[in-house]
Amino acid sequence: MGRTEYDPVRAKAVRKRTAMAAMMIFVAVPALIALSTVLDGGKYYMIISVGVVICCMAPFFMVFEKRKPKAREIVLVAMMSAITVAAHMFLHVTVPLQIGTAMVIVAGIAMGPEAGFLVGALSRFVCNFYMGQGPWTPWQMFCWGLLGFLAGLTFNKVELGQKTERLKSRNFSVVMGPVLCIAAFEITAYVICLVCGWNLIKEASWLVYACGVFGLMAGVLLQRKRMPVDSITITVFTFFTTVILYGGLMNICSFVTSMGMGESGGLNWNTLRLLYVSGLPYDLAHGAAAAFCIFLMGDPMIRKIERIKIKYGIYK
Repeated sequence: MGRTEYDPVRAKAVRKRTAMAAMMIFVAVPALIALSTVLDGGKYYMIISVGVVICCMAPFFMVFEKRKPKAREIVLVAMMSAITVAAHMFLHVTVPLQIGTAMVIVAGIAMGPEAGFLVGALSRFVCNFYMGQGPWTPWQMFCWGLLGFLAGLTFNKVELGQKTERLKSRNFSVVMGPVLCIAAFEITAYVICLVCGWNLIKEASWLVYACGVFGLMAGVLLQRKRMPVDSITITVFTFFTTVILYGGLMNICSFVTSMGMGESGGLNWNTLRLLYVSGLPYDLAHGAAAAFCIFLMGDPMIRKIERIKIKYGIYK
């Protein structure tokens, strides 16, 4: 079950498709979202949403390089998307736990960044047929997909044997570096507020997200090796990425999509600031709920998906 020997040709192909996926995620998809906002106040969000799905599929099918994907490989993505939608919808009407966010991160960890992004975007698209489609749909698809993509980049190189050992360890030291980076940038935000005479929560909540993004990036760069997949690591990762990335981007989404409302006041800094102030408690609750879900079911889900991949030779 161990990893095969290093293949420079395969390694080059992996770097190429990861670069392609990053270009689609950080260039093509944001461009489509911006186009959706510009075109008649977001009325073409369904067309843009389909375009986002197509952009998600392109890097995923590059995983198969010069061969055709097998049905079992596509079925695994469809199965994870269906489970994510079903679990998220069930808990949405029963217990307010954000299990969909946790499932997308699990998909990224177990199946890789490209598949993680596709599962996230596709699941959110289907969920909104039941929860309500709107100009926010492409934004939510992008945010869920981004969480799956980053999870795949961070945890993608851990083998099942290592998972079996490390998932039991629950060692906080493996995430100490990234957590300290985020903490250092958040302290920087507090110092900036002290110097400028701002109230961090009431006047500069956006600094919590902005400095959090820089801290998250610094933490990932500091962790030169891929972070091991243990319960504590994936729980901490889920909490910070959900609060900082999903929350930060969806606050901007609320700001942009509310521009067309009669009493929104148009584009102004004060409106965005108020959205970050009012959105912080929800983002913290969202991150805590998703982290709780992945702490409970992340271990068995990742192991089962890895066993399926090994048994059927998926993505090899």
